[in-house]
Amino acid sequence: MGDQVPGASRTLEVLRFLAAQAQPVTAGRIAEALGIPRSSLYHLLRAMQEHGFVTHLPEEQRYWLGVSAFEIGSAYLRQDPLTRLARPVLARLVETTGRTGHLAVLHGREVIYLIEERPPGAHRLVTDIDVRLPAHLTASGRSLLAHLPDAQIRALFPTAAAFVDRTGAGPKSVPALLRELRDVRARGHAEEHGEVSERWSTVAAHATDRTGQPVAAVAATFREQQPAPPAIVDAVRRAARELTSRLTGRLGGRPQ
Repeated sequence: MGDQVPGASRTLEVLRFLAAQAQPVTAGRIAEALGIPRSSLYHLLRAMQEHGFVTHLPEEQRYWLGVSAFEIGSAYLRQDPLTRLARPVLARLVETTGRTGHLAVLHGREVIYLIEERPPGAHRLVTDIDVRLPAHLTASGRSLLAHLPDAQIRALFPTAAAFVDRTGAGPKSVPALLRELRDVRARGHAEEHGEVSERWSTVAAHATDRTGQPVAAVAATFREQQPAPPAIVDAVRRAARELTSRLTGRLGGRPQ
């Protein structure tokens, strides 16, 4: 298989090599260790750098793993324990509300859905496992974005083109998104009404880790109602607190 996709194989070899190093290394060291011609290696490193898998340190003329490699490694460590801890929480949320429940994490400007629990006979939604949706449109995304610094929000959404539209509703600028996120922080939960799928609403609340950082959103989706029914809001917030408790090992978790 490696001979059939040499570019992919070389990319993985470079990643494995960099991951095994205690310090950043020169291109010459990589080329020598892996037997890759320098001309080919520079093209490969440039492409990996553009995608965030390699960081170039120009003052030292050395290379190191990039943020994207860290994100993938972190996602592996996070998702399996996270989904195992969250699955019974989601099951109880669905049983309590009779609505579809979700677990999602933030990845850049998107949320990735890790769990979807549906009650018997429930309508199939777009928020299935491994689906990615624009974070600024989803309740799950907003519940997590609300706890990022404003400067980071501006960096994530640098231009109007970053505000993907699905149904014509939802924030379309950084000021509008920041206003929405302030409301989320004030309420203690996020709501989305028809911005992802017409005639559907979602309520979400965040769960935190031991450092107090939001790591995932717990959500319930139902036929559109504004405002969201208090019973669903309360159930989602309880579920988020329960997941926080399970993640931190502290009874009761952190207040939402």
